[in-house]
Formats: sequence, C-alpha cells, structure tokens
Amino acid sequence: MASLITCPHCGVRPKEEFTIRGDASPIRPQPGAAFEAWDAYVHLRDNVRGVMKEHWQHTGGCRRWLVVERDTFTHDVHSVVDAADFSRAQAAKPAGATTAGKTVKSARPAGKAKAATAAKPGTGRAKP
Repeated sequence: MASLITCPHCGVRPKEEFTIRGDASPIRPQPGAAFEAWDAYVHLRDNVRGVMKEHWQHTGGCRRWLVVERDTFTHDVHSVVDAADFSRAQAAKPAGATTAGKTVKSARPAGKAKAATAAKPGTGRAKP
C-alpha cells in the first residue's frame, strides 16, 4: 500500500502526488545581514535522522505548499500544515524562542562553515 499524506485542503492523498523541497526550519536572515548569515541560510543544512519539518508541494492536487513533519528514518508522517500558516506562526515567535526544547536559530556560527565541508580522511564524507 502506498504511503499517504493528509493534505489540509484535499484530504488523504498518496505521497506520489507531492514534491519535496527540503528542510523547513531555516529562517531567512534580514536583508542587511552579514554574508556569513546568508551563506549559512543558502548552503548549510542539517541531515537529520529522525523527526523534522520539510516543505512539500501538493503538485498533483491543490498545488499548495505544505510543511510536513515526518520521521526521516521510518517515513512516518506526524503532522501536515499549510506553509502560509506555518510561516505566520514562525513570524509571531520572538527571536530566540524555543520549539520543543530546541532554540530556533537563524544561521550557524561562521566558524562552523569550514568544518562542515571538510572531508574525513579516507571516507569521502563531510565531518559531522
């Protein structure tokens, strides 16, 4: 049986009707932010094994953008909300607010950018 996602607009639909964009947690820096903040926002992403929020588009249905909270290991879908509602809720939170015990960050510190791109010797993978 196919995996199902409940679109808030169309109801329960097969996952093949959706297109994934990626992580929904990065917060766009202010227009006058430093280069490092923009670099981190555009290029650096965490590869989470577990529950994370992702942007999905219902391309085979209403074409709306959604934020899907799912487990990247088991592929279980925990919640689905309209991306516009998610953005409004994020904008209403004060800077540095916490979500489920984690601090909401706008960008990684500049010093971590190089460590994330260096490869471990002999593995060809980036360091954690």
